[in-house]
Amino acid sequence: QVQLVESGGGLVQAGGSLRLSCAASGLTFSSYAMGWFRRAPGKEREFVVAISKSGRSTVYADSVKGRFTISRDNAKNTVYLQMNTLKPEDTADYYCAAGPRYSPLEPDHWGQGTQVTVSS
Repeated sequence: QVQLVESGGGLVQAGGSLRLSCAASGLTFSSYAMGWFRRAPGKEREFVVAISKSGRSTVYADSVKGRFTISRDNAKNTVYLQMNTLKPEDTADYYCAAGPRYSPLEPDHWGQGTQVTVSS
């Protein structure tokens, strides 16, 4: 059974930082591209960032370029999202996802989500 378990969400002031983690199990982690999506209150889910199976390639949504950084550790079956210079508009539930390719990332598997709230 595939599980993607996110952690690291919370409440932070605007301009602050958070680091999300997603621990994967039940799949061959290095065979999957990984990424993050988010859903803000009252809005549709949107793509945030994805990383290739090897970790050598990434793609970011324009709204987070230069502020967010995705990375992965295939030895630990974990993907990370470092979020800096957070803005109130980054407030959302963040979901980890795994799929066959990183661009576009079309997930086969989803995590349960972790909430990020950025106060102004």
